[in-house]
Amino acid sequence: MSSANSLGTASPTASVPFTEALAVLRAAAEETRLRILALLAEGELSVSDLTDILGQSQPRISRHLKLLVESGLIERHREGAWAFFRLREAAAGFVEPLIAALRHEAPPLSEDRARLDSVRAQRADAAQTFFARLAPKWDRLRSLHVPEATVEAAVLDALGDRPIRHVVDLGTGTGKMLALLAPRAGRATGLDSSHAMLSVARANLERAGLPRVDLRQGDLHAPPFGRAGFDLVVLHQVLHYLDDPARALREAARLVAPGGRLLVVDFAPHAQEHLRETQAHRRLGFAAEQVTGWLVQAGLGRVESRDLAPDDGTEHPLTVTLWLAQDIAQDVAENLTQNAVSLRPAAPDERAVA
Repeated sequence: MSSANSLGTASPTASVPFTEALAVLRAAAEETRLRILALLAEGELSVSDLTDILGQSQPRISRHLKLLVESGLIERHREGAWAFFRLREAAAGFVEPLIAALRHEAPPLSEDRARLDSVRAQRADAAQTFFARLAPKWDRLRSLHVPEATVEAAVLDALGDRPIRHVVDLGTGTGKMLALLAPRAGRATGLDSSHAMLSVARANLERAGLPRVDLRQGDLHAPPFGRAGFDLVVLHQVLHYLDDPARALREAARLVAPGGRLLVVDFAPHAQEHLRETQAHRRLGFAAEQVTGWLVQAGLGRVESRDLAPDDGTEHPLTVTLWLAQDIAQDVAENLTQNAVSLRPAAPDERAVA
């Protein structure tokens, strides 16, 4: 078994066989690769980021990254024409104590960290420039409904204090929901089809002190994740952009772990026809029973909805609705088992007692 396979299936706290550990340590025991691991402990980076920080050629950096991927220490994912790298979750428990023991206040790590800060600042500036072009349009939309703070408070209230193991935000946009929920989750992942929007989200999350959030590019109609991998799936202000929102909910439901939950935030039905042209909305809101029906058809249950109606219908004509559904497959299985037991013919001694 290769070290990549071993680390890929181990939990962060699992022990590692001696030969596997030796192979992993050999992969890390080189100056550039150790510096790369120290940088990736701060969050995901692209090949371009690493060449700028380390001052080495792209082929050389790519060769080191290939060795680290093969060792199982890091993982690679594509975002359009870009490739991003991050520490493997399964290897973090093995690598992070090593990285933490290094002296970060002295070269070369101190110099790498300074250049990392510079790269992040450049990334934030580029994201801000892009977002500045969108901000006026989004500001106009936000002015039509209750304040974002009210929506976020309602989201937290709906979710309650239940622990979140792994949350995924489908159509994450600027990363607003990730910034809200990542501090409450063991792991957080965001998916968006736009590299430009992911750049904005990445900058926003780094600014919020959340650089370890996993951001992926992909289609929410075919999300690049395995079945039942998240105990909380979120679609925040996404459905009204889609031609087939029911399909998106079916795909989202496929990601929900047993007993997990799916949260939808969108608009109630409205007559703001201009949003089709000015905001590219495909749907003018959704009735509560319509989304509830789609969620039930997708195999979820215990659907609860809540409207955040504006206080002033003239000033804020849009109502925001929250739907929270839960995977009930485990409940169904338990009910079937109980029914089977209740229908089981009584044993002779049981009939005698009766």
